[in-house]
Amino acid sequence: MNRKKFIKLCGISCLGIASLGIILPSCVGSKIIAAKIIDNNIILPLLEFEILNNNTQTFRKYIIIHNPQLQYPICVFRFSEKEYSALYMRCSHQGAELTVYGDKLVCPAHGSEFDNKGNFQNPPAYKPLTSFMVSIEQQYLKIAL
Repeated sequence: MNRKKFIKLCGISCLGIASLGIILPSCVGSKIIAAKIIDNNIILPLLEFEILNNNTQTFRKYIIIHNPQLQYPICVFRFSEKEYSALYMRCSHQGAELTVYGDKLVCPAHGSEFDNKGNFQNPPAYKPLTSFMVSIEQQYLKIAL
């Protein structure tokens, strides 16, 4: 194989591998829902996190909530049956809407990264994300706006 073919093959291989990193996290059972705001709270049925497949129960890692009254969506991460975090998907650097990649939120504008509890991990952002108080009432998750 000559040098030119080798470099071309390596470049195509690298692009393919990098593409998998973008595609795979988005296939992890995410769900986008429209939720109503009632008395300054979003009420979310806990069943929204549940996935039933061949009588096997698993759970989504996160759900993205949209509401026309909110300028940005809210991402709700599920850590366990009783532990959740609700994060406003607005970058604390310059306000771009964030994208979820597995267990983190990434800013497409400048590359800032935040963990699933809203803590900044990569600059240029240096402030955490806006988070909301979350409580469980019966079979519902209550997110206080």
